Amino acid sequence: MSRSRSWFYPSALTTAIDKMPRFAKQSLREPHVWFWLGLSLLVSLLYYLPALIQVLSHAYVVQDDARQHVTWMLRFVDPDLFPNDIHADYFQAVAPKGYTTLYWVFAQLGIDPLLLHKLLPPVLALATTALCFITVLKILPVPFAGFLSALLLNQGFWMRDDIVSATPVAFVYPFFFAFLYFLLRQKLLPLLGIIALQGLFYPQVLFVYCGILLVRLLRFDGWRPGLTYDRQHYRRAIAGLIVAFFVLLPYVLRNHGFGPTVSAAESLQMPTFWEPNWSEFYISDPFEYYLRYWLCGKRAGMLPGDWCSVDYGPLNWLYPDNGDPTQPPIHLSRVRFGLPQVIFALLLPLLLRLPRRFPLARWVNGNAHVFGQAIAASVALYVLAYLVRFKLHLPNRYTEHTFRVVAILAAGIGLALIFDALLRWMQSARVRLAPLGLAGLLTALLLGYPLFLRINENAYPITDYVIGTAQPELYEFLAAQPKDTRIASIAPEMNNLPSFTRRSLVVGGKGYAIPYHLGYYNEVVGRSLALIQAQYTPSLDTLQQFIQQQQVDFWLLQRNAFRPGYFRINPSLVEYADRIGDLPAQIESGLVPALSRIPQRCIGYEDQTYRVIDANCVLTLNRLRRNPA
Repeated sequence: MSRSRSWFYPSALTTAIDKMPRFAKQSLREPHVWFWLGLSLLVSLLYYLPALIQVLSHAYVVQDDARQHVTWMLRFVDPDLFPNDIHADYFQAVAPKGYTTLYWVFAQLGIDPLLLHKLLPPVLALATTALCFITVLKILPVPFAGFLSALLLNQGFWMRDDIVSATPVAFVYPFFFAFLYFLLRQKLLPLLGIIALQGLFYPQVLFVYCGILLVRLLRFDGWRPGLTYDRQHYRRAIAGLIVAFFVLLPYVLRNHGFGPTVSAAESLQMPTFWEPNWSEFYISDPFEYYLRYWLCGKRAGMLPGDWCSVDYGPLNWLYPDNGDPTQPPIHLSRVRFGLPQVIFALLLPLLLRLPRRFPLARWVNGNAHVFGQAIAASVALYVLAYLVRFKLHLPNRYTEHTFRVVAILAAGIGLALIFDALLRWMQSARVRLAPLGLAGLLTALLLGYPLFLRINENAYPITDYVIGTAQPELYEFLAAQPKDTRIASIAPEMNNLPSFTRRSLVVGGKGYAIPYHLGYYNEVVGRSLALIQAQYTPSLDTLQQFIQQQQVDFWLLQRNAFRPGYFRINPSLVEYADRIGDLPAQIESGLVPALSRIPQRCIGYEDQTYRVIDANCVLTLNRLRRNPA
């Protein structure tokens, strides 16, 4: 077979096991390695295109989590923005230092943080792809296996909004693959550098790194555990733990002023921690308790949430026999854990036990033990984090990232073993139709399944980009106000205003009401309840008192805000439904809020959907209009 053809034909990378030592030293100096690495990077760019189209198609667009974790960094561009803003102060106080420093550096270079958060995802995806590829080569020195893992990696990127958010969690994956790569290469200084960087960007995963280093000190003689005799393992573990200690020390010593951290007992009494509220942690359904809480819970579950919510909906929907379109369809295609990276990762141990059928299995080296070591360390930390919840933040933060990384690496290797076996079968068989058909079918499934994939009933790819629903004139009107302007609202669009107008909210909604630090959360809840009461009070005096206390400049209202049905569809009103008493019933019985009777001269902006009331004008009123606006 010619050298040029070997670049394209995977079998050429895995043929002749007797000659495998020739492949055991795969390096980037080999042209065929560059080919598969380049193809992996091209795949990464192709999978980014839908997100790029979303970003370029709208003038007002921001990633969901970036509204909280990035927008406050506009202060790096203009220090006068968001003065005395509780949300900006909180997210700045709890943000990891490495992450904020990165955005600060680019801000000094003239790159707006909200622009940077749109530019970083492809860079992070490309870096992670390259690191994933070379990590696979340290376990199975076959570039085609690296390509398969890179393909699964990039498909997985767009099942969640981690990488696209450019928030601290987006940096987990490049650092995690880099950690494994330098660990397997036994390069101490780069390994310590990655440990330090991880702590500066997303410290929870730093505990996983330390756990892996400690687990690697164990060896097993059959089922009998003991300690390793390899001094290098001790050296790496001690050095890594020392670096981790000094990186984590500032987190332990800092006082961000928003404490204390919520305890497990307190969380059980807080509605927001119970399904289906904003910070859902606990569930009350005993029938699905073990599956949906311990395995698939949104924040408590051990497994990645996207694994638990796989749905190939367009392929198979069964409607009721009576043809009633109002009845929900039966999701025959909903398959938990029905993803290639999960299926083929679980198959890998079996494939490794069948080297006669899968000859390439003989060349999966001992570095594969890191899979079990990583899972063991993560599960142990998951249990610890649950026992001390929420002192170490959320339990699933210690397993979900590890499980994804391990599954991607293991599945890529498993697929390489299967493809190699099929191609060997095709070369040796008289009738090649069967192996060729199986290889073609497997290829089609790997490349085609994202076309039908849905996660949490959302079509693939998942970006969670939020597109402004208001007219551009509304954003322009508010952006033209003084920098210390404060906006009161419970309209869902309020959460976008800091990003699109660079003006502060009196209090935000979903995404802003984070319950893990009670000093912050109690203030947010208190303001939210006071705002709701003020919006619906019939008393002008009560309304004016709230405006003065919270220094409100403008009040954003949806035109349907005073209709009874609004209480069933507005997220803030639903979240706090158990705390606002009989207010919905009062509105339904005819209570007329003061804000609905504001004279036209106090309306600063209005369109078909929204009305912006000048709060300073409201303070000058002695009486209200007789009829609601």
